[in-house]
Amino acid sequence: MVKNALQAQLLKAGLVDNKKAKKLSKQAVHEKRTGDSNDTEIKAKIEQDKQAKLAKDQAIELEKKAILQEKELNAAIVQMISQHKIHDTDGDVSYQFIDETKIKKVYINQQIYNALVAGSLVIAKDGESYAFLPKALADRINSKLEGFIIVNNSEKNEATTDEEDPYAAYVIPDDLMW
Repeated sequence: MVKNALQAQLLKAGLVDNKKAKKLSKQAVHEKRTGDSNDTEIKAKIEQDKQAKLAKDQAIELEKKAILQEKELNAAIVQMISQHKIHDTDGDVSYQFIDETKIKKVYINQQIYNALVAGSLVIAKDGESYAFLPKALADRINSKLEGFIIVNNSEKNEATTDEEDPYAAYVIPDDLMW
């Protein structure tokens, strides 16, 4: 009457009586036929866990791709700065500007100084030093990623041409030396 060895052992030990063993075996057969077992619940839980893990993995992968693209963009901008910077800038004219919260001073020649004041050249961060770049390149760099261009006087020159300014007729030159 007993269908498996475990039930036979439980009967011999006296832990289960004959009626209870029959009832358990009938219940197991019924679950096999109808599929009412909790296997479907377990399978659904496993599938749900798989979907959650897949979504988490995709989110991590997207984050990694975004970080990689940002690193590639930074490397491309650094390469553009190093390729297009003006090299012969040493001179005896000092130019001061603000980098983050510190005032920096560089010595440049008069031609570079005039171009910086006019706005045709900009100062960009080149690692730990500074590079002098043409304004068109600086605009391209700023459109891709901001934070590399430190000094752009062309924006200041455009902002000061206010028509309602009472002192508009009294222009003070930017290259005034004290």
